[in-house]
Amino acid sequence: MKVVVAGSSGFLGSHLVRRLRERGHEVTRLVRRASEGPDESTWDPEGGALDRTLVGGADVVVNLAGSPTAGNPHSKAWARELRETRVRTTSLLAGVVADAERKPAFLAGNGISYYGDHGAEPLSESADSRGDALLTSVTREWQAAADPAAEAGARVCVLRTAPVMDRRAAPLKMLLPLFKAGLGARLGDGSQYMPMISCRDWVAATVHAAEHETLSGPLNLVCPDVPTNAEFTQALASAVRRRAFFAAPAFVLDKAAGAMGPELLGSVRARPVALEGSGFTFRDADVRDVIATGLR
Repeated sequence: MKVVVAGSSGFLGSHLVRRLRERGHEVTRLVRRASEGPDESTWDPEGGALDRTLVGGADVVVNLAGSPTAGNPHSKAWARELRETRVRTTSLLAGVVADAERKPAFLAGNGISYYGDHGAEPLSESADSRGDALLTSVTREWQAAADPAAEAGARVCVLRTAPVMDRRAAPLKMLLPLFKAGLGARLGDGSQYMPMISCRDWVAATVHAAEHETLSGPLNLVCPDVPTNAEFTQALASAVRRRAFFAAPAFVLDKAAGAMGPELLGSVRARPVALEGSGFTFRDADVRDVIATGLR
């Protein structure tokens, strides 16, 4: 297939491009700088500029573009950029896909924060979105920005991605030094469900979505057996041969984490119902598998 990928320079994007090429697909990366090779094409999301013929002639378009989630949670500028970079890029690509004569499939990046805090309730892709936390609000707008492509008849998959646990990327990269120093701590009482996925399962699931023409709609990219924060804390401490005695009080986290407080203390027990129903098999089904793979 011919695949166009935006956000290809990021951690997930670079792994996805590599895997797609290994499977024989022709990949063109959308880049913001002047393109330097035949596998690149320059675009300007702020100015609405890109090669519409390239996008319209693709079989699949993937958007993973957006500013880093890690940042100053007390900064209004950070929160604004977080929202605008995701919504703007998705809206631009969805519009071009919608206008194409032969509409490519559109895999629209998104986040598992869409659901908001649901406690211990298992969540399929049909579950509602609750609350007004920053990332929950952002993911709603992010998803809505892809609607024009679906309304025009394109196959659209919304990639509701859980945090990817890998030692080379946040959040595991930031947590490892603390846990190795014996300073690992559960967050609050640790009863909140903490969705996650390994990098190899995320890449495989996204390739699966690209290659399966009957798969559409929201997809939960999350390991099947979602751990609580307490379970994750103990699993990571055990993996680095340390013990985790501490707990970070909820009231301290709520104030210190600012807009990201709900992400640390909220509970999202999402299930990858749509992916598993389409025949996809996870290699890392639970927290111990995810961490073991992420530490390699």
